[in-house]
Amino acid sequence: MQNDKATNEKINDDLLRPLRQTGWAWRVTVVVCAIFLLAAVAAFAYQLQRGIGVWGINRPVFWAFDITNFVFWIGISHAGTLISAILRVTGAEWRRPITRCAEAITVFALMIGGIFPIIHLGKPMLFYWLAPYPNERGLWPNFRSPLMWDFFAINAYFTGSLIYLYLPLIPDLALVRDKATGWRKTIYAKLSLGWRGTQRQWHALEKAVQVMAVIIIPVAVSVHTIVSWDFAMAIQPMWHSTMFGPYFVAGAIFSGIAALILAMAVIRKVFHLENYLQPIHFNNLGLLLLTLSLLWFYFTFAEYLTTWYGNEPHEKVVFQSKISGAFAPLFWTMVVCCFVIPMPILAIKKLRSISGTVIASLTVLVGMWLERFLIIVPTLSQPRLTFNWGSYRPTIFEITIAVGTVAYFILLYAVFTKLFPIIAVWEYKEGLTVSPLPHPHHDPAGATIATAE
Repeated sequence: MQNDKATNEKINDDLLRPLRQTGWAWRVTVVVCAIFLLAAVAAFAYQLQRGIGVWGINRPVFWAFDITNFVFWIGISHAGTLISAILRVTGAEWRRPITRCAEAITVFALMIGGIFPIIHLGKPMLFYWLAPYPNERGLWPNFRSPLMWDFFAINAYFTGSLIYLYLPLIPDLALVRDKATGWRKTIYAKLSLGWRGTQRQWHALEKAVQVMAVIIIPVAVSVHTIVSWDFAMAIQPMWHSTMFGPYFVAGAIFSGIAALILAMAVIRKVFHLENYLQPIHFNNLGLLLLTLSLLWFYFTFAEYLTTWYGNEPHEKVVFQSKISGAFAPLFWTMVVCCFVIPMPILAIKKLRSISGTVIASLTVLVGMWLERFLIIVPTLSQPRLTFNWGSYRPTIFEITIAVGTVAYFILLYAVFTKLFPIIAVWEYKEGLTVSPLPHPHHDPAGATIATAE
């Protein structure tokens, strides 16, 4: 029993340390990210004042950096809820230290991805017109518009992801409540919803988490399928494809796992959580990343093979611009980043170390952003009507907003780690037990931790 208490104290101390101690690296990160975020806000304010013409978009390229970033961030959001839910439903025990890292990524990525369609609107302040509500003008949204589908899908996914993140937080909020004092104790007491760790509460929590895990998987798949329909429903060269749904979902999980690996590596190093985020977690996620790399290559090869073999003139123009034309450097960089570099690193066990998976993940994120860009811009710049061809070059305002959203994501993640345990304390403790039946362990802080296999 004394060993159990010592273990509980050690786990509590390690996993709650980031909430108590603030290092210089965290402060520098917050300041730098805040500066970039303010620059992005200033660029957006200038756009509101002068109009969307300050961007590089022009006829016929009306979608560019904004929609590229929208699709990219919605894809990143599949890191958490989908990966965490699948691992939870399948009973993968190694998932326990990484679930909250992943679930937080989902919520923050959705918050950022949902901003871009609003930024893209000519009058962003009228974004609420997307919501179907009774109004004196008698106007209703066009339910045949893919933008309308995005509105409902993203809001449903965000709501579900927020619930899925919050439910497993409740026992840890109670643990922090019992250790906090003053106004912090009051806030955490309200957030923990009166949690006392009774058998009834544990039963209700576990059932609710399992139900949400089952619900969120089809919701996550449907979201990126609907995002792919933004393109596939248009009769544009290399867009009108029935393969776009699974192609986009596979790419989303691909980039999401890469983002999760990077986040875990940073958290492990900054907060000294080497004993919790171990090489086996990076190895297993690296194997998943390898599988998705092969799947991505298969989908990409199939998509471009059918275009080449079909030899339809309008599609061949876009195809050639990517393979050997103006967009060829970006296309082959994408192939190298998504397949040529990560595949051998992740396939060879000696290279599939923590540093190896981090390098592979970095290249995957670069390659997947390029993939989204190459889906959008080459097709729009070379539509079926040749007299309407155009070109696109981003301006400093688009680049600043894009960089600012990356800083915004890092800032949100940094603040989250200061307010909540980034590794689920109760889930980690639950995974330590080898007892086949649930039984309670009482830690020194007074929060009951039920453990079960």
